[in-house]
Amino acid sequence: MLFKQPDRWLIRNIEIAVPLGWWAVGVVQDYFLFDASAKRRKKRAIQLRKAISNLGPAIIKAGQALSSRPDLLPLEYLDELQKLQDDVPRFSNKLAFATVEEELGVQSFDDVFELEFEEPIAAASIGQVYKGRLKANGDMVAIKIQRPNCEEIIALDLYILRWWSGIYNKIFQFLNRDINVQSIIDDFGELIYREIDYVAEAANAQRFNELYASVAEEVFVPKVYSDLTTRKVLVMEWVDGSRLTDSAYLDKYDLDRSKLIDTLVQSSIRQILENGFFHADPHGGNLLACPDGRLCYLDFGMMSYVDRTQRNGFLLAVVHIVNRDWAELIKVYQRLGFIPVEEDSKPIEIALEKALPDVLNADISELNFKNVVNKLGDIFYTFPFSLPPFYIAIIRCLGVLEGLAIQVDPTSRIISEAYPYVASRVLTDPQQDLQEALKRLALTSDGRVRWNRLEGLLDEAQGSSGYDVSAALNLLTDYLISDEGDAVLSDLADEIVHEADSLGTDGLSYLVKAIQAIAINDDISTVNAFRSLQSVISQEKGLSDEVKGVLPKPTESMMRFSKILSLLNVGADTDYSKIVPIIRKLAVEPKIQRKSNEITARLGERALSRSLRSLFGLPPPTFDGPSSTVFEEKEIN
Repeated sequence: MLFKQPDRWLIRNIEIAVPLGWWAVGVVQDYFLFDASAKRRKKRAIQLRKAISNLGPAIIKAGQALSSRPDLLPLEYLDELQKLQDDVPRFSNKLAFATVEEELGVQSFDDVFELEFEEPIAAASIGQVYKGRLKANGDMVAIKIQRPNCEEIIALDLYILRWWSGIYNKIFQFLNRDINVQSIIDDFGELIYREIDYVAEAANAQRFNELYASVAEEVFVPKVYSDLTTRKVLVMEWVDGSRLTDSAYLDKYDLDRSKLIDTLVQSSIRQILENGFFHADPHGGNLLACPDGRLCYLDFGMMSYVDRTQRNGFLLAVVHIVNRDWAELIKVYQRLGFIPVEEDSKPIEIALEKALPDVLNADISELNFKNVVNKLGDIFYTFPFSLPPFYIAIIRCLGVLEGLAIQVDPTSRIISEAYPYVASRVLTDPQQDLQEALKRLALTSDGRVRWNRLEGLLDEAQGSSGYDVSAALNLLTDYLISDEGDAVLSDLADEIVHEADSLGTDGLSYLVKAIQAIAINDDISTVNAFRSLQSVISQEKGLSDEVKGVLPKPTESMMRFSKILSLLNVGADTDYSKIVPIIRKLAVEPKIQRKSNEITARLGERALSRSLRSLFGLPPPTFDGPSSTVFEEKEIN
């Protein structure tokens, strides 16, 4: 292009280079004057936003893309660039209709469509949308028409930006920032070229419908008219609805705001973490509340995909942030290529500990996803992080999502709402990397259980609609009967024997019955015994006040054991169909039979010792505690 159209290239170069150049001079000046305060960065960020806002649609979209790059820019720049809007004038109907006639090969626009309104109902940097009716069958449709010369304009701007990338690389290196500007521009170019191909957008809409709308009654995707869709024209079913922030509309149709937001959050989380194909731009204009309560997705130009390793990595990052496992979080980031493996992780651990709140227990101001990302962003900017496109797309998606959710429901907390699904996946997904992460999360280095963490995961998972407790039980059972589970099984046996002293005669009887039932493969008796045991421990269900009065108070450890049994669906409300097959699996395992017999024998020895000492008038015996207190509340590193 430089040689084919030198005048045009030169003029556009000047239009872009002058305002951005003045901004760059200011940044370098601040560097030499040692004035890199937040106030000064804010001033430069405003200057950059104003410069970009006058440079056309491609540069504006590049600025919007940069607003999701905390590894490249400090917080002040991210906040300012998020204010960029596609503020472009509408192009004439004559040009729009000519595009349709050329693309569809028809004599006249009016041969195919009858407009409801003469003017477009929406316009943006890529194209504009009309509401009309198909003359062939009367269907109401949305007609999206690309802006004239859009691809040519974008190509020129990308060419110029790429031409300048070498110079900007040098500037960033001078400022001690190792940033590959050319790679960033290439990523952006790939994104925007996908967005201007309406055939690709139509395919995205159809795939999205197959994956999500067809299996969820609450989600709706408008039909695509493939025979009327080309690279520059997209025709889709018209949808009656309104923005989620339109209170009058929601009240008119008596729509549940909380349900709409829950549908949006759960759908987005599943898009990212189950199939990996997700809507990367769920802002208010791309989502409609339908009169029947369904959530409608629009505009499928900006879609992203994450593979299994990437989405599992993101899922584990959330778990480690919530549990404040900074060392494990850094390992995840290293495996995903965010940070060099050879980088000293200790300073990053210290920075994470200082920056991030205790997410699940924080108040709403700290729980805000944007606040968490901003704090992570400071670390990404300070240390040599390089965020890949998939992670940037996820950050942008969830950030936009939470902003919209808070507008509709100020109490909405995306991390808290998403975590039950995350916990259920970690507990029930048999994929090796997730199970390895669960072991690191729930076990100490010597194989002892962090019961408070396991209880926390089980408790959170209850809030996920797709959680299958039998899957969690199956994985736990498989681990216990494996060679890896020997240490956990031994610790568990020691603790059961030790804590049996707190159960009293009735509780001890139920415990022995449960263990004996497992040993002889008696499914129903096992479940009933555990149910009765839990009632004794909790002193709540099925016990009279008189019986409760004579029971010893259970220890905190046994109360935790009772809670875990309840969360594993082993208790008063047990679903036998799910539990019995697992009991059978345990019962036929020789190591489980041996351990059950061992526990019964040890309990019998203690009971006999008590009886004999009581017979001879001696004080009750004292027994050594277990080799490890597996139920203890404190963390064991």
